[in-house]
Amino acid sequence: MKSLTSGRPLRIILLFAVPLFIGQLFQLFYSLVDTRIVGSTLGEVSLAAVGATTTLSDMLTGLMNGLTNGFAIVIATYFGAKDEKHMKKAIGGTVLLGSAFAVVISAVCLLFLPFILRFLNISSEILPQSKAYISIVLAGLIAATLYNVCAAILRAIGDSFTPLLFLIAASFMNIFLDYIFILQFHMGVAGAALATVISQSLSALLCFLYMRKKYPVLTLQKEDFVLVPEIYKKLLSAGVSMGFMVSFVSLGTLALQTSINTFGTEIIVAHTAARKATSLFMLPFSVLGTTLATYCGQNLGAGKYSRIRKGLRDTVILTFGWCICVIIMAYTVSPVLVKLITASSEERVIYTASLYLKVNTSFYFVPAVICLFRNSMQGVGDGRTPVLSSSLELIGKVAIAFLLAPAIGYMGIIAAEPIVWMIMVIPLIVNMVRNPVFHMEDTE
Repeated sequence: MKSLTSGRPLRIILLFAVPLFIGQLFQLFYSLVDTRIVGSTLGEVSLAAVGATTTLSDMLTGLMNGLTNGFAIVIATYFGAKDEKHMKKAIGGTVLLGSAFAVVISAVCLLFLPFILRFLNISSEILPQSKAYISIVLAGLIAATLYNVCAAILRAIGDSFTPLLFLIAASFMNIFLDYIFILQFHMGVAGAALATVISQSLSALLCFLYMRKKYPVLTLQKEDFVLVPEIYKKLLSAGVSMGFMVSFVSLGTLALQTSINTFGTEIIVAHTAARKATSLFMLPFSVLGTTLATYCGQNLGAGKYSRIRKGLRDTVILTFGWCICVIIMAYTVSPVLVKLITASSEERVIYTASLYLKVNTSFYFVPAVICLFRNSMQGVGDGRTPVLSSSLELIGKVAIAFLLAPAIGYMGIIAAEPIVWMIMVIPLIVNMVRNPVFHMEDTE
C-alpha cells in the first residue's frame, strides 16, 4: 500500500501512472494483436465484422471500468483518511455492485442483441460474424469487470504495479489462444473473442488470489458485505457518475459507428485502424486522468488541497508535451501505423485512416484538458460537471451522425470529435474556476 499524499506531486503521479500506462499499453497491445491476426488470417471482411461491433464492446467495457474507478475513488478517500473500517466496507460494496452491474448489463445486451445489431446498421455480409464475436464478448463481460474491480481496489490503496503483472500475463495468454483458436481450431472471429474472455478471466483470478495473500487488510469478512446506506450512496454516486461519463463518450462514438457502418467495408476497416491508433495516442490522457482521480481522492481525504492543484497543473504541462509528439507522429508515420494494424495494402484504407489521424491529433490539446479536468473533479467529489460535459459530447456526436455524416460522408465523421471537444471543454473550465476545492487552504 502506498500513500499519494506526500512527496513531490508530479513524481508521485508518474510513479503511480507508469505501471498503469504499461498495463493499458499491453491491454491495447493485445487488442491490436487481435485486429492484426484477424485481418491477416481471416481477411478484411472478418476484420470489418469485428470492427463494426468493437465500439459496442468498448462502450460496455468502458462503462464497467468507469463504475469501478468511481468506486475506487471512495476507497481512496477512506484510505487517505486512514479509516480502515469504512474502507473495507467500501471494498465489499465495490465487489457486490461491480458484479451485479456486469451480470445485468450482459444479460440485457444479449437479450436485445438482434435489435442492437440492426441499430448499428451492420450489413448482411458481415452480420453472422459480428454476431458470433460480440455474443461471446458480452457473455464474458463479468470476467473483464472482476479484473477491473480487483485492479481498482489495488490502485485505490496506491498499488498500480500488481495489476500490471497480471495484465501482461493475460496479454501473452490472449495472443497464444488467438493462434490456437483461429489457426488450429478454425473458430474464426469467435475464437478471437473467446481468447480475450479466457485471458481476462485468468487475470481476474490471479489478481484476486494475490490480493488475499499480499494485503491482509483487503481480506473481507461477512460484515464487510453488509449494506451501509451512507457508503453505498457514495459508491453509487461516484461509480454511476464516472460510468455515465465514460459511457456517454462511448455512446456518442457508437452513434457515429452507425453511420460509419453504412460507408462500406473499406471505410469500416480504415476507421477501425484509426480508432486503434487513437487509443494508443490518447493512452497517456486516460492513464494520467485515472491517476489524478485516485491522487485527488487520497489528498482530499487527507485535507491537502494545495497538492491537488499542483499535481493537476504539472500533469497538464506534461500532457501538452505529449500532444506535440503525437502531432509529429500523425504527420509522418500514420500510413505505416495503419498498415501494421490492419495488414491492409488498400490505398483507400491507408489514406482515409491517415487523414483521420492528421486532423484529429491537431486538436489533442483540448481532449487532454478534458480528460485531466473531469477525472480530477470526480476525485474531489464533483460528479455532475464531468457528466454534463460528456452529455454534450453525446448530443454533439449523435447530431453529427444523423446530420453532418449523411451530408458530407466520412469527412463529417473526421470533423465530429474536434467540433465536440471545443464544446464540451467549456463547462469543465468554468467549474474548475468555481469549484472551492481547487482554491481551499490545507487543513493540516
